[in-house]
Amino acid sequence: MNDRKFVDQPPQEQRRQVRERFLFRQGTGWFTAEDEFAGATEEDVIAALAMPEPDVAEAAQQTEIARLQEQRAARATTTLERAGANAGSTLDAILRVGEQVAKHRSEHRRLSALADLVAGTSAENTLRMRLSTFVLAARLERVVDLANERLARMGDGRFQLAHDDSLAGRGARSGLGLHVRDEWSGATRSPASLSGGESFMASLALALGLADALRESVGGVELQTLFIDEGFGSLDEISLDDVLGVLDDLRDGGRAVGVVSHLRELHDRIPSQLAVTKANAGSSVQIRTGSSAA
Repeated sequence: MNDRKFVDQPPQEQRRQVRERFLFRQGTGWFTAEDEFAGATEEDVIAALAMPEPDVAEAAQQTEIARLQEQRAARATTTLERAGANAGSTLDAILRVGEQVAKHRSEHRRLSALADLVAGTSAENTLRMRLSTFVLAARLERVVDLANERLARMGDGRFQLAHDDSLAGRGARSGLGLHVRDEWSGATRSPASLSGGESFMASLALALGLADALRESVGGVELQTLFIDEGFGSLDEISLDDVLGVLDDLRDGGRAVGVVSHLRELHDRIPSQLAVTKANAGSSVQIRTGSSAA
């Protein structure tokens, strides 16, 4: 049927042709009275027949295009689902690594703080004192206390030592400093300000205090032998008597005290001596005891 020719027909002719086709299709069983088309009016049928027939080839082509698009969409969906699964696995791995990093970072902070504590470089360590220095400082306080007991018997008890853990200047380490307290003037002095004789007495007192501290820390084991090399020449007569009195007490307590000196005053005070005499042929050693030592 030519749709253009049908539209150009007069309405009466159009109705005649529609009726004939309608009756023909109904008679051939194309549709029954129950079909939706069976209840259509002539105007509906005329309007429907006036519409152009569908292009089957175009519809098939569009259907194929839609099918291909559907396949591409399905593949894209599968790809996205796979990518999503991979992303989920990657995220889980990242989270696990993040947990490990956080754990190691916490451990690093703890160990770093411990290292700073040992090295004395922690920001909280205002004295810049190493851990080893801190331990030694505690021992030094006891050594100073014991040294002051000895120093009190030398130089008329004028000087007392004091441990100083104040912050040192110019970036120096702190914790093992010493001050000297002058009991006569009430002033606190640097050990560098002591005279030669005063320095000798302070050094001897510290050495004896260290020996006493070691005896305490090892369960009463004594350091039985003490050697003093020179330094006596810097003492005045009274200070020399004080120092020798302390050494005599050590000897009376069972310790062996060796003194290296050229002073005549010591020759007269030390009963047992090893006298070294220089000569052109070489040096000789003579043992002197008792009256022969004088």
